[in-house]
Amino acid sequence: MSPVQLLGGDPLSVGDPAVFGVITVSDRASSGVYEDLSGPAILQFFSEAVQSPWTAKYAVIPDEQPIIEQTIKDMADKEGCCLVVTTGGTGPAPRDVTPEATEAVCSRMLPGYGEQMRAISLKYVPTAVLSRQTAGIRGRTLVINLPGKPKSIRETFDEVFKSIPYCIQLMQGPYIETNAAVVPAFRPPAEKRSAATAGVEQGR
Repeated sequence: MSPVQLLGGDPLSVGDPAVFGVITVSDRASSGVYEDLSGPAILQFFSEAVQSPWTAKYAVIPDEQPIIEQTIKDMADKEGCCLVVTTGGTGPAPRDVTPEATEAVCSRMLPGYGEQMRAISLKYVPTAVLSRQTAGIRGRTLVINLPGKPKSIRETFDEVFKSIPYCIQLMQGPYIETNAAVVPAFRPPAEKRSAATAGVEQGR
């Protein structure tokens, strides 16, 4: 397996340190039949798009609902991830159970993320309607399902991530600064942090 980048960002960023969780759900990748490319694609996105200092927890697991549920819970509750991203297991096949696992461990759902991703993917493939991706909240952690293919991950995540930093901020999580040239994060003007305001907040 090729090395993956599990930390990044700029220590001079106005953003807060953040911990991200990345879970690849795949029977074949978890058993070594082929190398996981989807999880590393998400980590590569973080390295390009996130300015805040960040570290990542990364797991490759089989399509087993109890294992998916426990991995999400561990990353949210024990590892302190503000964002847990899954890839794989969102289609109509019998062993595609990632959305069910996500719903089982979240207290509230955010279906708009799945709707947005399907709308984006429909521009490229008609089979996007078969995707059951969703998102939800567990404590102060946002859990979001992404597609399984690296190309589809970037097509969707580059768009939906625009709202994720503010969502995490509203959940009382860290302030995540993005690289605006890659993903311009949306926030109301009053919620944007400058270097001056960051210094005031850090001095409290």
